[in-house]
Amino acid sequence: MNRYSLEPLSFEGLHTYSVHERHSKVSLADCAQPMRTGMSLREWLEALPRQLAGKDFPELVARLAEAKRQERPVLVGMGAHVIKVGLNPVLIGLMHQGFISALALNGAGIIHDAELAMAGQTSEEVGEVLGSGAFGAARETGEVLNAAIADAARRGVGIGQGVGEMLLAQGFAHNEQSLLAVAASLNIPVTVHVAMGTDTIHIHPSADGAAIGKAGHHDFRLFCRLVSGLEGGVYLNFGSAVLLPEVFLKALTVVRNLGHQVRHFTTANFDFIRHYRPSVNVVQRPTLEGGKGFHFTGHHELMLPLLAAALLDACSKAE
Repeated sequence: MNRYSLEPLSFEGLHTYSVHERHSKVSLADCAQPMRTGMSLREWLEALPRQLAGKDFPELVARLAEAKRQERPVLVGMGAHVIKVGLNPVLIGLMHQGFISALALNGAGIIHDAELAMAGQTSEEVGEVLGSGAFGAARETGEVLNAAIADAARRGVGIGQGVGEMLLAQGFAHNEQSLLAVAASLNIPVTVHVAMGTDTIHIHPSADGAAIGKAGHHDFRLFCRLVSGLEGGVYLNFGSAVLLPEVFLKALTVVRNLGHQVRHFTTANFDFIRHYRPSVNVVQRPTLEGGKGFHFTGHHELMLPLLAAALLDACSKAE
């Protein structure tokens, strides 16, 4: 017995239509193809479903390949985690093959990159040393990097150039695995964007705030120069959740304010968590007047090698 005064709504008279006449977002043509033993990477990409990232990822690869063919710039901004998970060799391979026009790093990036060059290892266990106050107190790291930054400021160059040239001058054992050293040897610009106090080398007695500021501002202006030529190119952000997305947005407004035509280009953000600033400052806002932005969520140690392999394959196919 119904204890409520209201009667359930009757669905009699509901207007319907044929599923065959309705516009649908997914068809069998959009579905994935079966995976096969021994598939090539190209075949694997072609077998992806034409939905969401399965559609976007091949499109980004095609846009990168087209930028390479048209000799348009591909700028890569990245956080230090990309270095810490062992991806320097992948990036260095792309640098040697002409796929990366310039790199933008945060301050932690030069620390982990330089330690790999000097010692073949990096990334201490913070929890084990923070209690004793030993976190970030590695002598060589502070002395070498702060000296390189001070020298860069004296010479009127940026942190990226200064550190890269220092690594080459010192002839460290593992320079071939250093982004900064390889970039310096290939004349690929590297800019470094520092927030004071965020990096362990800032706690060392050798840190010179004026030098960091002078050389760092030089790198920001150099980054703006690079962004001014981004029309028809690509900007990739790997794993920087706050700093580099903010830097990129400021650089873009500077160059547009100065009259540079930077409207039609491609952006993409790669990270294992979807953050606010990369979403709006890299993917959405910069491409409002042209171009297209992409967002891919996943582990760097999987996504970056996949992107590199797909890009190399796409360019070899075109040749």
